[in-house]
Amino acid sequence: MSIAESLLPEFDQEMAATRRMLERVPSEKGAWKPHAKSFSLGHLAQLVAMMPGWNTHALKHPSLDLASSKGYSLEKTETLLAEFDRHVREARAAIAAAQDADFAVPWSLTMGDKVLFTMPRGGVVRQNFSHLAHHRGQLSVYLRLLDIPVPSVYGPTADEGWQA
Repeated sequence: MSIAESLLPEFDQEMAATRRMLERVPSEKGAWKPHAKSFSLGHLAQLVAMMPGWNTHALKHPSLDLASSKGYSLEKTETLLAEFDRHVREARAAIAAAQDADFAVPWSLTMGDKVLFTMPRGGVVRQNFSHLAHHRGQLSVYLRLLDIPVPSVYGPTADEGWQA
């Protein structure tokens, strides 16, 4: 089994759970924050919607310069879901097309001329899975605080049973 073949089932499961979470985000609450230091709900949802695309970028480019990143905006949930679905399709295709040797290629995250870290692409892809799960977890807390039913992710929640 190739590295890509071993990653795709986890990718599919994580993306399905993430989409269920994003579907619950109420557009009209986009500016809401649980704390003054927190991201707004809309910005967090936008981050979660964009994150699958990080895998596409990591597999097709040698680095990412955060200094050139665009800022956040408040978008309707339908727009975020369309963006998420596009990123998921592209990332799945990039992972599926990657050869084992592609996962060993060094990849760097930079901020202008400063290299924040360099690691093999395989580690970057795995880290992106974990990073997305982290922010999806934050999103579940935001939904709970807004009294919006939290969907099943790895098992039942207080609001929902197992998802197939």
